Amino acid sequence: MNMSYHNSIVQEVKKLRSKGKTYSEIIATIGIKIPKSTLSGWCKNIILQKEYKEILDKKILNGGRKGLSNALIFHQLKRKEYLINIYNKNEYLIEKLMDNDFRKLALSMLYLCEGSKRITRSSLTFGNSDPYVISLYLKLLRASYIINEKKFRCTVQCRADQNITKLKSFWRKITGIPSSQFYKTQIDKRTIGKQSKKNNYMGVCRIDYFSAHIFHELRIISDIITERNGPMV
Repeated sequence: MNMSYHNSIVQEVKKLRSKGKTYSEIIATIGIKIPKSTLSGWCKNIILQKEYKEILDKKILNGGRKGLSNALIFHQLKRKEYLINIYNKNEYLIEKLMDNDFRKLALSMLYLCEGSKRITRSSLTFGNSDPYVISLYLKLLRASYIINEKKFRCTVQCRADQNITKLKSFWRKITGIPSSQFYKTQIDKRTIGKQSKKNNYMGVCRIDYFSAHIFHELRIISDIITERNGPMV
C-alpha cells in the first residue's frame, strides 16, 4: 500500500497523527487526497501521548455530534415538509363541515368514541381530559343543533392535590359554560396523598346536555354507520 506514495508522505502523515490530527485535517495539511482507509493502515500502530489522544477523541466526538445534529435537522425538515403536504391535501375537508349532515356524522363518531352510551337523566354525557377534544365536541354540537345553553351542566373530575378553583376557571373558558352551571367538583379519592406527576394535567371535564332527542339521534346515526341491524331499543 505504501509503495504508491513517497515515504516522506507516509512519515508526515504519521507525525501529524501522533499530534492528534484527524484524517481530514491530515489530508488538508499535506494537500493530497489519500483514502482514509489508507491513512488508517499507516497509523494503526501509532500510540498517542495522553494529551494528544484527548485532543483527538474530543475532535472525533464533536465531529460525530455535528454529523448527528445535521442529520437530525435534515430529518426534522423532511418530516415537517411531509406533514405540511398531508395538511394541504386534506385542508379542503373543513369545507365539508359547512354541511350540517357532515357535522352530525363527525359529531356522532366523536360521541361514539368518548360519550356515554347509556341515557342518564335524559341527557348526553361526554367527558375528556383534552381541552381540544372538549372544544371540538361543543363546537360540533352547537353548530349541528339549536342549543339551549341553560341545559348544559359541567363537572370537573380531578386529583386530590389539584387547585379546584383554577381547574373550574380553565374549563369554564374552554366550554363557555357559566360557573353557575358547574356541579360540585369530583375528587378521585384514590389520589389522596399522592402527588400529581403531570403539571399540565387539568383533570377531566364531563359535560351533560339535557336532550333525549339529540342523544337518540346521535346513537342511531352511529348505529347506521357501524352497520348495526336496525335501531337499538
